[in-house]
Amino acid sequence: MKVEEESPRIDVETAVLSMTEDQVGESDAKSASTVFEVSQLNVYYGDFCALRDVNLDVTQSEVTAFIGPSGCGKSTFLRCFNRMNDLIETARVEGQVRYHGVDLYQSEVDAVEVRRRIGMVFQKPNPFPKSIYDNIAFGPRIAGAKKSELDDIVERSLQRAALWDEVRDRLSDPAYGLSGGQQQRLCIARAIAVEPDVVLMDEPCSALDPIATARIEELIAELKTDYTIVIVTHNMQQAARISDRTAFFSVQVTDAGRRTGELVELGATEHIFTNPDDPRTEAYITGRVG
Repeated sequence: MKVEEESPRIDVETAVLSMTEDQVGESDAKSASTVFEVSQLNVYYGDFCALRDVNLDVTQSEVTAFIGPSGCGKSTFLRCFNRMNDLIETARVEGQVRYHGVDLYQSEVDAVEVRRRIGMVFQKPNPFPKSIYDNIAFGPRIAGAKKSELDDIVERSLQRAALWDEVRDRLSDPAYGLSGGQQQRLCIARAIAVEPDVVLMDEPCSALDPIATARIEELIAELKTDYTIVIVTHNMQQAARISDRTAFFSVQVTDAGRRTGELVELGATEHIFTNPDDPRTEAYITGRVG
């Protein structure tokens, strides 16, 4: 359930992140508009450093886009925000990812609750092998929503995902019967049905046609009034169209020939695309390197 605007963003009452009252006070010391503070983040797969020394803030109710060449660690970094890398046996995260002031990687933090508050939409639509209705109701049911509440939750989520008018008369039909674009909007509706604070999107339009992509982009613009959105995209034009801030990642090749991802620059999207500070960003934006 979303926390009221005047309350601490992570509340003691639910105790989901095992915070003390002192920790809540510390979390409020930082501007309420900052959702994530990443400090000296390194990600390893075994002894391979996939991402090195990332420092970055993500601001509330904005769309932050990650761009850069393949292999630069964009998706790896995105997965750090909701601890999806925990599910990879060889993955190891060093440094801090603070969410409203709380270090998500401290031992007391419940990773399952983290993923409820910080939802994710993947590159390819992945509806459950269930009905349209049950796809949306799945998360709220697990969270303890009453049966009498589910109809409203399903309708509200599908409306927010701009899908209600297209499926309202076939909610009992299998989700796999929807088109690719509809399936992706269904996955977005499923993600927001549990009222997250943040929605992560890992190239959500890469498998869609231009018309479906336009619908998703329109939806992202609408959703950012209620959610903080972080998106990975290979499409620079898409980043320029939909994001408020853009982070450019690149690859550094070590003396041993190993590729390590690094954050080159983060700034307002217009600035990144028209007057970047780093020549590596300009070279990528203008297509001189890719």
